[in-house]
Amino acid sequence: MQNDPTLDPKYLGKISSDFVKVSEYLKEASYLIRKKGFSEYPVFPVSKEDVPIGQLLYEKGKLENEWNYYASFMEEFAQRQLIAEEAKFKEAYKDPDEYCCLFIVDREFTNFLFIPFPED
Repeated sequence: MQNDPTLDPKYLGKISSDFVKVSEYLKEASYLIRKKGFSEYPVFPVSKEDVPIGQLLYEKGKLENEWNYYASFMEEFAQRQLIAEEAKFKEAYKDPDEYCCLFIVDREFTNFLFIPFPED
């Protein structure tokens, strides 16, 4: 579970440019998920189509974004058997104050992606 080095830079660019539009809100959601004790491992599923993972936070088009953003966490992924080993997930997970853990669901790519929050 890490950034895929074979991911096409143009594709990563599309995700990154869209992420910037919602990153401030996702950072706040990540903080609240952790502060309220839901999980220490927030995950944000991202897809252009509806996905049955997490709760919809930002529908595509609401913030001039091209993707839907959902809020979830590691425990839901483990319950749905989308991750095999929680220990490995925790080991690979990056600091949630600095990085956003996205779970990209698309025809070209389905995987976890850690993307740094923009500097203030």
